[in-house]
Amino acid sequence: MDHDDLLIMIPGPTGLPPEVRAALARPAIGHRGSAFAGIIRDCTEGLKHTFQTGNDLLILTCSGTGGLEAAVVNFLSPGDPVLCVSVGHFGERLGTIAGIFGADVTWLRFEWGQAADVTAVEKALAGGAHKAVLFTQNETSTGVTNPVAELAAATRNAGALTIVDAISGMGGTEVRTDDWGLDVVVAGSQKAFMLPPGLAFVSISPQAWQAAEAATMPRCYFDLAKAKDALEKGQTPYTPNTSLFFALQESLRLLRAEGRERVWQRHAEAAAAVREGVLKLGLKLFADPQYASNVVTSFLPPEGVDPKQVTDAMLKQHHILITGGQGKLRGKILRIGHMGTVNLEQVTRTLAALERTLSGLA
Repeated sequence: MDHDDLLIMIPGPTGLPPEVRAALARPAIGHRGSAFAGIIRDCTEGLKHTFQTGNDLLILTCSGTGGLEAAVVNFLSPGDPVLCVSVGHFGERLGTIAGIFGADVTWLRFEWGQAADVTAVEKALAGGAHKAVLFTQNETSTGVTNPVAELAAATRNAGALTIVDAISGMGGTEVRTDDWGLDVVVAGSQKAFMLPPGLAFVSISPQAWQAAEAATMPRCYFDLAKAKDALEKGQTPYTPNTSLFFALQESLRLLRAEGRERVWQRHAEAAAAVREGVLKLGLKLFADPQYASNVVTSFLPPEGVDPKQVTDAMLKQHHILITGGQGKLRGKILRIGHMGTVNLEQVTRTLAALERTLSGLA
């Protein structure tokens, strides 16, 4: 298969714009010089625009999960009581990381396909004993976007920190870091930022930095205080992936040129078209429609059809990559990603191929 002909319609990694590909091919530079200092400062300011924050913003060379680990170990101590609000596979991951490093994790789990219930969260937080609340902004595994503003308000009212996994939603959906009072927010490069995997972005509120001063979980590579100190010199504490910084600078330029709200609208239009198309094919959507994600749509295959049959046929016959479920949803649902470079032509092409694929499997 010629990978240049492949249409990637999964919830990350996503397709790369030509400008980003060209940036990735630029010659290497030293990461301790003035040229890189200018790039990292430009990228940091561009990310603050996307995050909608005046808080500190740090860029780490790692996957999104590395960013989640950083978000846990820098602000918590072993034994700290935390509430993990889980609505899917990645909510489980965030709470699991906290538990591995010794946090006293209380789980509040909701049925996969549903969003978190704010009233239930408020009830769980009653008494103000929790140091932090952990939750996903957009749960890629189920195609659900949580009511983040309301969850954050409940967390603040309980005197706890908000630690938010916004890896899949940031850039493609509305996230207002400062307006919603989000203390620690993590995003990743391979989603709506239209980049390859390998960079994580973490915003940190003043309240979170105060917590960091007393936090005692072990950290080395993911020490955000060291990253902050290095940023003041236009550097990173350890060797960064300079090629991804070149690409990030270009992707942020493209996003700024299109306009933040227009990018959100483009993703919303693509999501609506996918959901409408899936229903027209007689298939059932998996996620609660009230909280359906604008970057990934989950749905059930026809009765008796293995999702892997569908994904394999889509790839082999149509050169379109969609995916199945994760965790306990593996083998039960299908997912179409519509993030990053997504447009309505790609959605139409994917739905037409899906229709032909299902007809061939009937």
